[in-house]
Amino acid sequence: MPEHARPSSRHRLGLLWTLYFVQGVPFGFQTTALLVYLRESGISLTTIGLTSVLALPWMLKFLWAPLVDRFSSNRRGRRRSWILPLQIALALACAAGALADPASHLGPLLALVFVMNLCAATLDIAVDGLAVDLLSVGELGKGNIAQVVGFKVGMLTGGGLLVWASAFIGWRGLFVAMAALVTASLAVTLRFREPPLPDATERGEPTFRRIFGTVKKALTARGAVWLLLFVATYKLGESMADTMFRPFLVDSGFSREQIGLWLGTWGMLFSIAGSTVGGYLASRLPILSALSIAATLRVVPLAALWWLAASGATAAGVITVTCAEHFFGGALTTSLFAFMMSRIDRRVGATHYTLLAALEVWGKLSAQSVSGLIADKTSYVFVFGLAAAISLAFLGLLPTLRWTARPAGVTTAAGR
Repeated sequence: MPEHARPSSRHRLGLLWTLYFVQGVPFGFQTTALLVYLRESGISLTTIGLTSVLALPWMLKFLWAPLVDRFSSNRRGRRRSWILPLQIALALACAAGALADPASHLGPLLALVFVMNLCAATLDIAVDGLAVDLLSVGELGKGNIAQVVGFKVGMLTGGGLLVWASAFIGWRGLFVAMAALVTASLAVTLRFREPPLPDATERGEPTFRRIFGTVKKALTARGAVWLLLFVATYKLGESMADTMFRPFLVDSGFSREQIGLWLGTWGMLFSIAGSTVGGYLASRLPILSALSIAATLRVVPLAALWWLAASGATAAGVITVTCAEHFFGGALTTSLFAFMMSRIDRRVGATHYTLLAALEVWGKLSAQSVSGLIADKTSYVFVFGLAAAISLAFLGLLPTLRWTARPAGVTTAAGR
């Protein structure tokens, strides 16, 4: 491929899918596999609970996102100069994990998992910036399928498939397999030649002052406050319901195996399917129209969950609600991410998009943190009804998104 040749749409989407996939592998391992192995090694529940702090890099990555926009190598490419060394560091951290046994080397193991998350979260900043740089308006739907589905498949691999395979390859083999997957993605990145931005010569090397000034301008542009409000609140109801759904099923008498199969397997598969459909809707319709359809349909399974809690949970009802909720929730996530990306200033794409993504995470966490308190004070029926009502009420924010404007003077990749 010539040095500055623009890769085809298929190659761009394949590259993004691969890069988001490898970010999901260590995250899936930490949120599922690690907890199982720690408990099997006799680690206390208190210690296991504290492992949630290992995910802090994902919550705080906006703090160092400006570094990714500020520093780069022209020879390797603006985003590729970050992606390559981060992939190498992630592969080395995964390989080193094979040497740390949970029972005898817990501290080094947890430190390595933290390093994996730090590498993957920073890689996410650079890859998000690359997606903003590469994707045209017409590709945002499919590009966010690559983002959401790639990450979810990575989580399924790291937290599901490799856990199953560990019965044959062992603890060390699990880490070696993760390192091999990251190394394979490195080969894909090495073959990619990042095209320069069309305004790269005029823009010059970005300074922190310019980065922060551009971000401030984007966040205070016409309609930006409505976008920020919607991103922070669009999953309040869904997150509240999801957090209490598992304990509701336990209290309803369903077994751990049933819950794991319905939510962990079928739910994830329907979430991936919904994310794919949401992305295709965003590529076939105006993105805001796709977002409106997904947000409206998402209310239906939340209302059904309230009815399920009020009338009594049955296996058929739980399976139906689980699959529908994951499907429409996945469609909403992809369409929202596509809309977010359509409102990003490419000159500071990594920083701008990371700020919105962090706001989305903190919004969901706020709902999760209060859901148990509300359930203790009231009931599951009240919590699920409240979740549906909140999701319905926030449909009123959708018309305000029409007032948001793309950054002035910045064209999308489609204009190249």
